[in-house]
Amino acid sequence: MTVDRDLFAQDAVGVAPLLLGGLLRHGSTVLRITEVEAYLADSDPGSHAFRRRTARNATMFGPSGHLYAYFSYGMHVCANIVCSPEGQASAVLLRAGEIVAGLADARTRRGPTVTDRDLARGPARLTRALGIRLDQDGADLFAEPFELTLPEEPLVALTGPRTGVAGAGGGTDYSWRFWIPDEPTVSAYRRHPGLRPGPIAHDPAI
Repeated sequence: MTVDRDLFAQDAVGVAPLLLGGLLRHGSTVLRITEVEAYLADSDPGSHAFRRRTARNATMFGPSGHLYAYFSYGMHVCANIVCSPEGQASAVLLRAGEIVAGLADARTRRGPTVTDRDLARGPARLTRALGIRLDQDGADLFAEPFELTLPEEPLVALTGPRTGVAGAGGGTDYSWRFWIPDEPTVSAYRRHPGLRPGPIAHDPAI
């Protein structure tokens, strides 16, 4: 299904599960999205935009349907899709996916011994496999070299706490990680070391 930019005018929690099974193209490489996480602004302690607007998170406050790219741990690029009306920061982190076209290019970027399952299994691996760069922060996902299409009908999804998020934002009150059940490319859940141990529910989202 061709995506209307208006879809991204709602907040990231509403958009995130709709992206599952969608196809994101960057150049010749195409990713089938299998796992995402939603982040909001002042109501979300796990978000980059929780406290204020900064040079790093400025793209989150910009027009929806654009790419928010940032460095994680000073070395890995992560890719997000900006949501909500301009000025209301929210974004969906692309956590994992399956490379369905441009496999040779993805393997060149990731290494010849990496399995198909692991090419884009995790947010840093995903951007490397697709060839997304930090200097593409703010790029329009409705213009070359990007293209995004979604399934005709939303897929069944599971939801649970976000991976590796510290403090309240990593708890069950923010179960805004969505993934396709039994999909091998979905990344492993990792609880932040600072969170108290406890059961993690995997609830149906759609």
